[in-house]
Amino acid sequence: QVQLMESGGGLVQPGESLRLSCAASGMIFSRTDMGWYRQAPGKQRELVARITQLFRTTYVDSVRGRFTISRDNRAGVVYLQMNSLKSDDTAVYYCNSYPAIDNSWGRGTQVTVSS
Repeated sequence: QVQLMESGGGLVQPGESLRLSCAASGMIFSRTDMGWYRQAPGKQRELVARITQLFRTTYVDSVRGRFTISRDNRAGVVYLQMNSLKSDDTAVYYCNSYPAIDNSWGRGTQVTVSS
């Protein structure tokens, strides 16, 4: 059974940084493309960043140049470094495989950007 546990969220001011972590188990992590997703209040969940098993990365336009996704295959962890945070980045952040496994969403981690 796939289990995903996100951590690292918090309340920050605009322009500050956060680093999110997601520990994954129950999958062959090194062979799984992984993604960070977010869901803002009143909006649908969206894919923010993706990293393939070959470490290729892609980003949604709104975060490109500010966010960096990375992975540690030995530890089974995927990271999201978020810099220059904006109020529009406020959301609950989740990790999952890409494509996402519908019944494997974790609880997510709340990121709030506010002055």
